[in-house]
Amino acid sequence: MSIKNIRIEVMQTLEKNIDSFVEKFLIPAEKIWQPTDFLPNSQKDTFISEVEEIRELSKELHDDFWVVLVGDTITEEALPTYESWLLDLDGVTQQPDNGWAKWVRTWTAEENRHGDVLNKYLYLSGRVNMREVEITTQHLISDGFDIGTASDPYKNFVYTSFQELATYISHNNVAKIARQKGHKSLAKMSKIIAGDEMRHHIAYSEFVKEIFKIDPSEMMLAFQHMMKHKIVMPAMHLRESFGAKGSLFDDFSTVAQRIGVYTGFDYVDILKKLTVNWEIDKISNLTPEAEKARDYLMKLPDRMYRITERITVPDTNFQFKWMIPA
Repeated sequence: MSIKNIRIEVMQTLEKNIDSFVEKFLIPAEKIWQPTDFLPNSQKDTFISEVEEIRELSKELHDDFWVVLVGDTITEEALPTYESWLLDLDGVTQQPDNGWAKWVRTWTAEENRHGDVLNKYLYLSGRVNMREVEITTQHLISDGFDIGTASDPYKNFVYTSFQELATYISHNNVAKIARQKGHKSLAKMSKIIAGDEMRHHIAYSEFVKEIFKIDPSEMMLAFQHMMKHKIVMPAMHLRESFGAKGSLFDDFSTVAQRIGVYTGFDYVDILKKLTVNWEIDKISNLTPEAEKARDYLMKLPDRMYRITERITVPDTNFQFKWMIPA
């Protein structure tokens, strides 16, 4: 049997329990928070005063903070891209009764709320040029991106396990900064978004654990492949109006590291957490090739940490079109 067919068979095996995964890790629309819960209510007489309060508090947050929040918002709004590649995985078909398609659509629906609430908050803050933000979002979705997984579910689940934890860290750190500046509503919003991301991370991490039980060698090789080629950030193709694809990512990444929202050390810590969570040191019945892959993965965090220690984050004052000139 081909590797692809084995993967399809494994996915079909996991799919038998997909309803329990949906019930355990995803929340019905009627029970989960909605963006309106964190925004001024336009139907109340207090709406204008609440908006004015947001605008005043927002003045206390520096431009670097808003650049990072814009980047987070834009990547959250690029959900159509993520849904499309997940629906193309081996073992996933788009028929309404397919369990994996149900998972992907329900997960996407939950994630969609993040970009929705953040976009509205940016709009109300008065701190950013929303038209430029909207242009960047449109470009990011239309440009698409290649995460290096093709239609391989093993590699995709490594990616989503990693990326959901990365977004948890980013939103959680945004919440900390907002709270320090007295911006309690933004802090609460970012904190609860981070909670969603952690719940989704645990779900995708569970999928990988289950695959390790069934097909350990191929899962180990998929994990090695993803880390050897590095996890591609969803924001990698960021650009402004009239800019080239990807021309903004390095500057954005520098700002995120500079204010401590997401750093190279976070990347290494995520890798460590995945290797520990999946207990790759204890997995047995590996092929010789998979054993070498495990050795590579076990040594990788320390090696990457030493490299990260030598990186100097520049203090450059970047000019983003997203920001309204002072």
